[in-house]
Amino acid sequence: MEATVLFQLSSSGFAENQEKLKWRVGGDKRDRKEHESHRDFLPRGSGIVTRRPLILQLIFSKTEYAEFLHCKSKKFTDFDEVRQEIEAETDRATGTNKGISPIPINLRVYSPHVLNLTLIDLPGITKVPVGDQPQDIEYQIKDMIMQFISRESTLILAVTPANMDLANSDALKMAKEVDPQGLRTIGVITKLDLMDEGTDARDILENKLLPLRRGYIGVVNRSQKDIDGKKDIRAALAAERKFFLSHPAYRHMADRMGTPHLQKQLTNHIRETLPSLRSKLQSQLLSLEKEVEEYKNFRPDDPTRKTKALLQMVQQFAVDFEKRIEGSGDQVDTLELSGGARINRIFHERFPFELVKMEFDEKDLRREISYAIKNIHGVRTGLFTPDMAFEAIVKKQIIKLKEPSLKCVDLVVSELAMVIKKCSEKLGSYPRLREETERIVTTYIREREGKTKDQILLLIDIELSYINTNHEDFIGFANAQQRSTQANKKRAIPNQVIRRGWLTINNISIMKGGSKEYWFVLTAESLSWYKDEEEKEKKYMLPLDNLKIRDVEKGFMSNKHVFAIFNTEQRNVYKDLRQIELACDSQEDVDSWKASFLRAGVYPEKDQAENEDGAQENTFSMDPQLERQVETIRNLVDSYVGIINKSIRDLMPKTIMHLMINNTKDFIHSELLAYLYSSADQNSLMEESADQAQRRDDMLRMYHALKEALHIIGDISTSTVSTPVPPPVDDTWLQPGSSGHR
Repeated sequence: MEATVLFQLSSSGFAENQEKLKWRVGGDKRDRKEHESHRDFLPRGSGIVTRRPLILQLIFSKTEYAEFLHCKSKKFTDFDEVRQEIEAETDRATGTNKGISPIPINLRVYSPHVLNLTLIDLPGITKVPVGDQPQDIEYQIKDMIMQFISRESTLILAVTPANMDLANSDALKMAKEVDPQGLRTIGVITKLDLMDEGTDARDILENKLLPLRRGYIGVVNRSQKDIDGKKDIRAALAAERKFFLSHPAYRHMADRMGTPHLQKQLTNHIRETLPSLRSKLQSQLLSLEKEVEEYKNFRPDDPTRKTKALLQMVQQFAVDFEKRIEGSGDQVDTLELSGGARINRIFHERFPFELVKMEFDEKDLRREISYAIKNIHGVRTGLFTPDMAFEAIVKKQIIKLKEPSLKCVDLVVSELAMVIKKCSEKLGSYPRLREETERIVTTYIREREGKTKDQILLLIDIELSYINTNHEDFIGFANAQQRSTQANKKRAIPNQVIRRGWLTINNISIMKGGSKEYWFVLTAESLSWYKDEEEKEKKYMLPLDNLKIRDVEKGFMSNKHVFAIFNTEQRNVYKDLRQIELACDSQEDVDSWKASFLRAGVYPEKDQAENEDGAQENTFSMDPQLERQVETIRNLVDSYVGIINKSIRDLMPKTIMHLMINNTKDFIHSELLAYLYSSADQNSLMEESADQAQRRDDMLRMYHALKEALHIIGDISTSTVSTPVPPPVDDTWLQPGSSGHR
């Protein structure tokens, strides 16, 4: 586990022809002796050399070797080979002509001489594209750098050559953007040994010329000649020390210069970040505790574990199914209806709506009644209204109930299939178990579907078998002759609010603002709409008398679903509009609103030309006596069909619940496990998915890494002392628009 992050930010591309900062991390907690590891493996050369981010992880180990994430099977013990692999992997992603890529190279170095630490080396900032580099390379590299230096735990080394104007340092300006207080930025001055004779960087290194809060550290790296000659890094460090001690401008600050002092700054930064790091690690550990608990003693091939897991999964599936159907207080979906709520909507909104749609076709019904009466009388002129006409029309209406009833079963089956799919998501760790569970339960539901449809058809056949004119709610012949259709029309309780909600009026002209959303309130007597749900600013109130509903095709450019309200007397409904088009987000919402209008007595349009085409209706003679007979039977049929509809609306949900839903629930609780055992052997059922196995391994690895990291931090923090952060300095020279800023 990394204790902190060190990042090297080069001021420009040509800075890379100087040596990369040597890494040496001391302070192994195991023996408290300072070790040094000197390895030379970062690529070198002129121009831009680092063309991909290099994430270097130092990991404590008893043996010393390196490995790359892209070839984990190979361990590198020769660090010259490490350099060659970095160069080769860079070329694989970027080509050989100076291209760049944001995809990092991950390198791990295991050594007995390091603490667990991550260093990140990024491409140097460059201005002019060369080779295969894109024209916007400057911005690409800056974006890449920003991703790393924005992290609060990152120490930024703003590297600038001594022979370059510091005020023009892009590295310092970028560091200032993400670290305005200067708490984690250290200025690093390279190429001190290459400055013109008679010049020096004393004012910069003394933090006088362009001050930084943490100041500047000078380093002297190996020259290209030294590298080509394989000059040892220890010898290079000794030469660097000698340079500062012997140079008249730097000897008084030699103890604060060089790579060793830079290492001390890094150590101090690690100490400073420990408290916040410890807090973060503890928080992560706590969040993993519950999930890891079941994995701690995990044994993949233990048959008892598989049996226990299978039982738990099936039990959980049964509980989830029941909760989704019956409803529960935990894990409530607040975005949409699901499970039992959707089935309830089918029972009490969708199914009644389908019944009403087929019930109110006034013109066709009257025509059928008149034909029935005439055909029963034959050549004779009947003085009395024939019972057989009533019975024939009633049976025809009852038969029409079959289609919406079977459609209701289909809708419920669809919802149950969705519930099964949702409940089985928790079985995702075991793909075969999930597949078999879905198959077995869905097959059972299909079997119950057949039995349920048979039972519903039987109920309708029973109603057809005997027309009970002695039913207590039936109006009888005497009342039917005196009652008109309008008088028989029942309204809901006056002023009762049936529904509230948002709807869009879709057909307002663009000149008047176009379609607009309003808050609608539907009562038993009127439809009103308001500016918003506070219902303070009423826009309009429309009485429901003579209103009907018709379907409207969805617009080509609109995603909304539309239905319309119009007046049967051909009057404008709202301002200059013959009809109001109301739009919803889904067809389901349209059906729900239509069902609400039915409760208020606003029915669907059956034939728009009902009033206009009266002439066609009278293609046969309608003498006054026949009209009275038609009206009588019409009222009788209306009364009896109302009784049947009421009975079917009550029995349908009960039948579906008993034969399909409750039976499925019992099947899952008591028989599903046995079916699973008989369908496949336990081992194949409980084979984990590769994703689940990987997730468990990653979680356990993370859990143990967090514990180890907290242990290391606890050990370090009790035996080290942090140096206070230097006080703020006048860094206005870094502000935009200040002198020296390009």
